[in-house]
Amino acid sequence: MEPASHGLRESATFDRATIHAIQRAAETGIYDIRGWGAKREVPHFDDLLFLGASMSRYPLEGYRERCDTDVVLGTRNAKYPLHLKTPVTIAGMSFGALSAQAKEALGRGASEAGTSTTTGDGGMTPEERGQSKHLVYQYLPSRYGMNPDDLRKADAIEVVLGQGAKPGGGGMLLGQKITERVAAMRTLPLGIDQRSACRHPDWTGPDDLEIKIRELREITDWEKPVYVKIGATRTYYDVKLAVQAGADVVVLDGMQGGTAATQEVFIEHVGIPTLAALPQAVQALQELGVHRQVQLIVSGGIRGGADLAKAMALGADAVAIGTAALVALGDNHPKYDAEYRELGSAAGYYDDYQDGRDPAGISTQDPSLSARLDPVEGGRRLANFIRVMTMEAQTIARACGKAHLTHLEPEDLVALTIEAAAMARVPLAGTNWVPGAGL
Repeated sequence: MEPASHGLRESATFDRATIHAIQRAAETGIYDIRGWGAKREVPHFDDLLFLGASMSRYPLEGYRERCDTDVVLGTRNAKYPLHLKTPVTIAGMSFGALSAQAKEALGRGASEAGTSTTTGDGGMTPEERGQSKHLVYQYLPSRYGMNPDDLRKADAIEVVLGQGAKPGGGGMLLGQKITERVAAMRTLPLGIDQRSACRHPDWTGPDDLEIKIRELREITDWEKPVYVKIGATRTYYDVKLAVQAGADVVVLDGMQGGTAATQEVFIEHVGIPTLAALPQAVQALQELGVHRQVQLIVSGGIRGGADLAKAMALGADAVAIGTAALVALGDNHPKYDAEYRELGSAAGYYDDYQDGRDPAGISTQDPSLSARLDPVEGGRRLANFIRVMTMEAQTIARACGKAHLTHLEPEDLVALTIEAAAMARVPLAGTNWVPGAGL
C-alpha cells in the first residue's frame, strides 16, 4: 500500500526519520553516533549564481586566454610558504578513522594534483609522508601521536581549535578501530573507545594560543606556516583572535563539514552553515587589514568547481575537501551496494564510519577490507576529481572575465533566496537589494 494514495499524510515535525530516531533512543538508551556530516538542508552555495559576461562585462576566450589557479599559503611569517597549483586542498582526516591505504591514496592524489593534504588526529604515518609533496600536520587538543620530529617533517602546522561538524566537542574513535598500530601511535589501550579532548590542555584563551604558536615556530625554526582551524560559530570574533595570535592561515570549517564519528545531535544542531560564516571571516580579515595577507581556507560541504568558485568570489583563498575526497576514492560506490545493504545501509547512504566495516576499505582498520583500496588507483581518481574541480572553476572565472581565480569577487554573484542574499551579502537576483545592508 502506498500511504499517500490512501490519503495518509506524513508529519513535517514528526517525519519518519524523526520517529525512527525516537524509537531507536527508546530501545537503546544511548544517543546516536555516526560519520559523514549534516544532512539537513541549509542555505549553501547552490543558492548563489554567477553573473557571466554579456555586454557590460568582457569574458576571456576559453582555451586561448590564461586563467591561473595557483595559490601561496603562509606568506605572513613563514620562511617557506606552500606554493600550490590549485586552491583545492585535502582536509585533515586521521589514520585510525581512515585506513593506511586511504591516507596513502590521499597523499598520492594531492601530490599528483599539485596540492596539499593534512594528517588529522593521531599522528603522521610513513605512507602519508612518503607520498605527500605538501603535508600539513594537525596539532589537536588530544595530542594523540604528537611528535616534535614529525612537526619538523611537515610542510605546515594546523592548530585545530574546532571542527565544523562538532565545534566545542571532541572527537571519537570507537574501540573496534583501535588496532595495535593505532593504539601504539596514540598511546591508547587496544580495542577501547577513545574520546578526544574538546580543548587544548595547555592553554585557556587567545593569549595562550599566541604563546603556543611561537613555540611551534621555534620548534620548526620559523620555516613552516602555522594554520589555525576553527569551527564556524562566532566566526567574526574567532578569526580576529586567530589573526592576533599570529596565524598565517585561518581554516574555517562550516557545519556541513564531515566527521568520522560524533553525536548526531552535534552534527545537525551545532554550528552555522559555511555560506553564513565565510563573509564574516572575510569581514574580520578586511577590518584588520590582512585579507589575502593572512590566507583563508574554507571547508564544509565543498563538492565541486562551482562551490570552489563561489567560495573564492566571497573572499576565500582556497578550499579544503574531506567528504568529497573520500567519495572520489570510492566511498559509497554502487559496486558495494549489496554489502552496504547487508550493513543496514545502501550506496549513497552509508555513514557508519565509526563501525570500521566499510566495504570500500576507506573508513576501516580491518585488513581484509582496507586491502580492497588500491592507493595508486585511489590517488589517480582523487587527482582527476581535483583537476575537474579546478577546470570547472576556471571556466566560470573566464566567463566572468577573470584571469585568476582570486580575481572573482562578490560583485560576480547574486542570490536566489532572501536568506542566501543576507548570509552571502550579495544582491537578490534581479534586484540591487542586499537584505540587512546598511542596518
